[in-house]
Amino acid sequence: MNIHPNALAETPDRDAAKAALEVLRTWAAQADAVEIAQLDPAVARLLPNRAVSNYPDLSRDYPEDFVADEAYRATLPDLQNGPASLIRGAKEQIQHVGISNFRLPIRFHTRDGGDLTLETSVTGTVSLEAEKKGINMSRIMRSFYKHAEKTFSFQVLAHALDDYLTDLQSLDARLQMRFSFPAKIDSLRSGLSGYQYYDIALELVEIGGTRQMITHLDYVYSSTCPCSLELSEHARQARGQLATPHSQRSVARISVLADPNAGILWFEDLIDHCRQAVPTETQVMVKREDEQAFAELNAANPIFVEDAARLFCEALKSDSRIADFRIVASHQESLHSHDAISVLTQGPTFSTRSLDPHHFASLIHRG
Repeated sequence: MNIHPNALAETPDRDAAKAALEVLRTWAAQADAVEIAQLDPAVARLLPNRAVSNYPDLSRDYPEDFVADEAYRATLPDLQNGPASLIRGAKEQIQHVGISNFRLPIRFHTRDGGDLTLETSVTGTVSLEAEKKGINMSRIMRSFYKHAEKTFSFQVLAHALDDYLTDLQSLDARLQMRFSFPAKIDSLRSGLSGYQYYDIALELVEIGGTRQMITHLDYVYSSTCPCSLELSEHARQARGQLATPHSQRSVARISVLADPNAGILWFEDLIDHCRQAVPTETQVMVKREDEQAFAELNAANPIFVEDAARLFCEALKSDSRIADFRIVASHQESLHSHDAISVLTQGPTFSTRSLDPHHFASLIHRG
């Protein structure tokens, strides 16, 4: 017997390749599709009457009865959990990566013991270590849905965040929920009432093992310029000239860090603090006597934007349940073509040297 080592094997010539092709075609002609696919799907293109193509001959019918079992799922590619060699760009930690604005109904407790189901927009992010390619973002949604049907509290949000950190194997995470919270408001004099809607966001943040619970509230009010009020009165008194001070719709975004050991800070409590500080909240149901009352209320509470920040600060400092806070106020001027703004922070949580250039534009209340 002659034994030819692989290194000495002759390179097949065209005739050998032609003979091998005939063998393949003969075998493929009697093999079924599964056998062909297991060997090499490209073999199917070697059969007679098959057009040469860059694509395999794939089924175009949706497989209604196909079931993806555990064994099949284990074979699916997962590029986001691939090796570090797949990373494109600098191999640096990403502080936040995740999803924004997936919506679902969430139940919330109210201060009077009731429940409300509100459409809620959820944003969830985690940190990504420098050597990890990415995250499976659908896990963020799955982690949250596990708890979404429970009556809401910061504790449920915390459970979702725990799952989310474990599932995605991350060190830091942030979960934020935005919704419009309704509260019935009485008119000033007519006895009517209607629903005011407050833009609220809840945020649970964990960084370096420290967890913080933050509530954001947009409070919309009317601000009458004290200077304009005095000038109008001067025109009346000095010259008998009718004049009106300028007022404008204004928005304060109140962000507070709750002390978890000091009791529940209800949404209604935060709204009450704002209304106590600046009582000229925009009205819902209005008759003529209410409109007159609102004009009188504005005249009794004229405020510059600096006044507004300090009045809100005074109200928030009176509540032991509130630790750090930030007040961002925007008076959207009817006199000027620009806005008047102020920012006041208390404590390190909201202290920053930089502001989002679009932050104040987001305070426009669209009604």
